[in-house]
Amino acid sequence: VQLVESGGGLVQPGGSLTLSCAASGFAFSTYGMSWYRQTPGKERERVAGISNNGGSTIYADPVKGRFTTSRDNAKNTVYLQMNSLKPEDTAVYYCYVWILQWRQGYWGQGTQVTVSS
Repeated sequence: VQLVESGGGLVQPGGSLTLSCAASGFAFSTYGMSWYRQTPGKERERVAGISNNGGSTIYADPVKGRFTTSRDNAKNTVYLQMNSLKPEDTAVYYCYVWILQWRQGYWGQGTQVTVSS
């Protein structure tokens, strides 16, 4: 299993970024996907999740109304559109999948998002 995030960077407050996570090594369209973020000294927190067919999404309260997750099963890719970014959104963002049949979770390498003027 390989998860590769991209799209992070430096953005001003109020700006937008779109993260991508390209997946391989498993039946992507079968599994829900999640986005997490982590800042130094804090536990990794889940910010968004999406069902296997994209029909259901869930968001953490701090990002509701600003972040949108979507997926393209033809491209084995999940996205996180982040709008109205705030300095407190600064973190390393990871995508994650739990493969039930293997009882194993997998993380990407993470992509840094920095929101600063």
